Amino acid sequence: MPEISIAALAGLLLTAPAIALFYVARSLFGLSFVPFKIFDWISRALPGSVITFGIDSMVRLIHWLRLGDTASAAKTAEQAMAIAAYLVAGAVAAALFAVATHIWRGRTLAAGIGLGGVAAAVTLLIIRSLDQLPEAHPLFNQLWILSVYLVWGAALGWICERLSGAAAAQAGDEIQRVEVERIDRRRFLVRLGGATAAITVIGAIVGARGSRRGGAVTPRRRQPNSRLPNANATVTPAPGTRPEYTPLEEHYRIDISTTPPAIDEASWRLRIIGMVEQPSELTLEEIRNYEPLEQFITLSCISNPVAGDLIGTTRWTGVSLKRMLKNLNLKSNATHLKIRSADGFYETISLDAINSDDRIMLTYAWDGVPLLTEHGFPLRIYIPDRHGMKQPKWIVSIEATDHLEDGYWVTRGWDREAHMKATSVIDTVAVNMMIGQASRETLVPVGGIAHAGARGISKVELRVDDGEWREAQLRSPLSGLTWVIWRYDWPFQKGKHTLTVRCFEGDGRPQIVEEAPPHPSGASGLHSKSSML
Repeated sequence: MPEISIAALAGLLLTAPAIALFYVARSLFGLSFVPFKIFDWISRALPGSVITFGIDSMVRLIHWLRLGDTASAAKTAEQAMAIAAYLVAGAVAAALFAVATHIWRGRTLAAGIGLGGVAAAVTLLIIRSLDQLPEAHPLFNQLWILSVYLVWGAALGWICERLSGAAAAQAGDEIQRVEVERIDRRRFLVRLGGATAAITVIGAIVGARGSRRGGAVTPRRRQPNSRLPNANATVTPAPGTRPEYTPLEEHYRIDISTTPPAIDEASWRLRIIGMVEQPSELTLEEIRNYEPLEQFITLSCISNPVAGDLIGTTRWTGVSLKRMLKNLNLKSNATHLKIRSADGFYETISLDAINSDDRIMLTYAWDGVPLLTEHGFPLRIYIPDRHGMKQPKWIVSIEATDHLEDGYWVTRGWDREAHMKATSVIDTVAVNMMIGQASRETLVPVGGIAHAGARGISKVELRVDDGEWREAQLRSPLSGLTWVIWRYDWPFQKGKHTLTVRCFEGDGRPQIVEEAPPHPSGASGLHSKSSML
């Protein structure tokens, strides 16, 4: 029997090119990338407390290590974990296979093919259980996955036979046999490693080129041709304040899938089902034919810590859901709409909420261009005052029901309402942009954002060390649904100082000062920044 460690190494060497082949098939033909699919399935199957711990830990680690914007770093880490886990699973499966075939003394090659077939069947069941959206070329997809697994299993069976010591049968004495076997195994593993490395590298290159070629047709960020609504605002942002209007490439993206669903507009339909007089389907063009609604909106993730970057502002275009209701043919006893996404995400909203708020909208464009794939193409919903966890993307169906149903994240321990809390952030203490005054007083521009969902901001105040709270200037916001840019020109004081900011909602209610982590209802607490002058 080959040593377990050698069998595990062989499994690792075989799994790497399998990953590369799946990557090529996804990039060129839109087929399933199996490591990501299995990782997504595991993340849905794990208890909510485990997933929440993982999310919070990842966000804290990204901030502590300063790995860049949280959304991109988290998605990269998630994809790396998926690939690493798949490699480990391949190594473990190979080690167990070597042990089992030694005990059973069966036909190793046939057993390897059988193992590949079983693994393929389990994988296909996992993929089928995941998505609302059918895979591209479903039959081809299934045959491809089966083929890769069968080849993987056959190769594993053959390798285990080769590593079992048969090559040393012609050796003379015991010492010579052991030495020949050691040399033969080493040579074989080196050749195997070279072959699998070549396949892996070539597959990665071909897959990367295929991804770039496919992504070239995706519409990218375009600045609005017209000026922003507050272009004439008298208060200018302090130098270093984040952009008031978030470029699409920089808008955060958090979702439950390792990669976003790629939906073809031509075949996509919004299904209206459940408690309706007649089930129906709507094309994207039919939804666009409704009178459009445009709103400047700030959206944030409930996982965003105080002063985090999981928040962004852009222009949303869509149709008021209230305007559409009369054409959905709902039954009189329907009370809620359950909205489902192509990736299995779902959330429920009451008809009372829809009928009382024209701003709730089905959105098909951001910043004047169709939604990017990663941001929910072709359709997503906007609900004022709620975090992103309540707002499905990649919508495929709306189901009318007569009851409230907890959404995807609510069932995993997050807050049922997910109201955005008032928050204020110091983005910059612009010590390099001091302003000289005739009175010989030097001012340091300090600025940032304040946000309270759809409730507005009435006042922002800044405190230096333990001094008095001083009121900051507020720039006119893009709309009543966006953050407010604030600015305070602080009289220069030499030394090290700690600046703290707080805000008040539109009705004068102060923000929550008690510190709380993101889970389960969103982070709270005052934000401070220290500066040496």
